[in-house]
Amino acid sequence: MSRRLPPLSTLPSFEAAARHLSFSKAADELHVTHGAVSRAVRHLEDHLRTPLFTRAVRAVQLTATGQAYAGAVREALERLASATAAVADQSSGAVNVSTLDSFAAKWLIPRLFRFREAHEDIDVRLSTSEKLADFVTDGIDIAIRYGRGQYPGVASELLMREDVFPVSSPKLHEGPHPLKTPADLRHHVLIHDEFQIDWPMWLRVAGVSGIDSRRGPRFYSSFHAVQAAVQGDGVVLGRSALVADDLRAGRLIKPFDISLPADLAYYVAYLPRALERPKVKAFRDWLFAEAASAA
Repeated sequence: MSRRLPPLSTLPSFEAAARHLSFSKAADELHVTHGAVSRAVRHLEDHLRTPLFTRAVRAVQLTATGQAYAGAVREALERLASATAAVADQSSGAVNVSTLDSFAAKWLIPRLFRFREAHEDIDVRLSTSEKLADFVTDGIDIAIRYGRGQYPGVASELLMREDVFPVSSPKLHEGPHPLKTPADLRHHVLIHDEFQIDWPMWLRVAGVSGIDSRRGPRFYSSFHAVQAAVQGDGVVLGRSALVADDLRAGRLIKPFDISLPADLAYYVAYLPRALERPKVKAFRDWLFAEAASAA
């Protein structure tokens, strides 16, 4: 049976550009140049003999035809990725996982030995990045993402929420200025990370004034900020998911009862048909069991 197919090499570029409504973002995702994406889309449009995008200065929009075609192409690529992964599963006992570096270091990795004990035939291949991994092009089976759970074309389930509160090493309670009230923070170094809830916000809720809330070292990674607090360098606003083990082990203490809920949360994300593969479902189920036991 003869099939009338488009130039298959153009489809990833078109699908990514349609999803982002940006040739530049599509190029970044696919690790190619802007020009390569533009040429692939133009080649596809020439083959179809119809425009898929309307182009303006620094902006593109899908035409009605492009909108309909993008949905069909996305579904076809996802089905192809799922089928490819299913075939690969027959010879590979690995599950490819993507998440943030801080979450991997402070929550996931310390627990992975239990997954290995329960599933000796499944190897975990962990990839960490601050960017959202693409399931198709990056070969990711399942991801733990931090956000609002809305990811186009991807199924997501709420894994855990978190609160934010000051934590410090027990060492800071043995000196001349123990942390008994929030006002005592004026005698200590404030450690910062790049997070939505910061020291000015927490101090305002705690009713504390007269503290220079911008002073102190700043880390891009929450993992590094927490580690600085563990070694006694100051007080950090700890995120409950990332400091739970350190609190349990006594490496950190929570001196005050004032916590702020984070607007964002951790979600488990995967392509719609991914749970049909036993190894992906096993990892997904294990994640939720671990989150429930840690609550």
